[in-house]
Amino acid sequence: MVTALGPASVADAVRDAAAAGMTALMLATVSDFAVLRPDPVTGLRAYRDFSSGEANADHRRQLDGIRRAVTGAGAEVASSAAALDRAATDGRTVVLLGCEGGDFLDGDLRRLEEARADGVAVLTLVHYRPNQIGDVQTEPPVHGGLSRFGQAVVAECNELGIVIDCAHASFDTTMAVLEASDQPVIISHGQLAHPATTHPRLLTTDHATAVASAGGLIGAWPAGVTSRSLADFATEIMRLTEAVGPGHVSIGTDLDGNYQPVLTSYHQFPDLARLLHDHGLPAAHTQQILGANAADLLNRTRS
Repeated sequence: MVTALGPASVADAVRDAAAAGMTALMLATVSDFAVLRPDPVTGLRAYRDFSSGEANADHRRQLDGIRRAVTGAGAEVASSAAALDRAATDGRTVVLLGCEGGDFLDGDLRRLEEARADGVAVLTLVHYRPNQIGDVQTEPPVHGGLSRFGQAVVAECNELGIVIDCAHASFDTTMAVLEASDQPVIISHGQLAHPATTHPRLLTTDHATAVASAGGLIGAWPAGVTSRSLADFATEIMRLTEAVGPGHVSIGTDLDGNYQPVLTSYHQFPDLARLLHDHGLPAAHTQQILGANAADLLNRTRS
């Protein structure tokens, strides 16, 4: 997130991913960033409304900053599964572009076309404020789930080949997205509800299995909400795998904005693989979770 960390740090993240042998990482604009403040209960909360055109202008600014940082790191943006496959074959690290929160659309589907033309591959529909698309996990509902405009956004994402991300979306919003979408969706960073803690961002088993049953993925979230160590995170991955199956789990590092993260570097992936092995997870399933599932979903999404 260029806004929070600065372009040098983002470029360093790309270089670290390359040094760790990663094929791809996703960098996202955060379209409600300008109106967020820390909150002791939800983590973040919108404290004011946007002025006219503000969300889109800030999205454009962030997107330009990400592109400059990627170029500065000697990498390139991959906007399709085919480009990702070529990078894997060549041993290169590329960047997938995302948008966390569709606030920048401001009711205009043409901005979604512009985002796709700019290389955006993933859209997180909502973030920390109920927007024109739908309701969020951390605030009272406004739309009762997905709005009428949100239904149009889902259809347009399907048409354009943009992966729909239901991270931060309420259960009702997610269920409505699943009904409206003819493509699998993801929850890029989430975790199952935990007996030892409560947090509005955690998922019920019904929430997670609904996404999985529709062919989608849950990105296990290495946050301090449910984990205090990388070993704890491996245990949480196993819980999620047992609930939805190994073919529907991936890793959602959320490295640039996570809460008390227990995975802070791409170089920790081998350590995580060993911990999963110690839990008895077969090597083939570990490979799925650490990247193959995500690559498969991108290949199944029209682009």
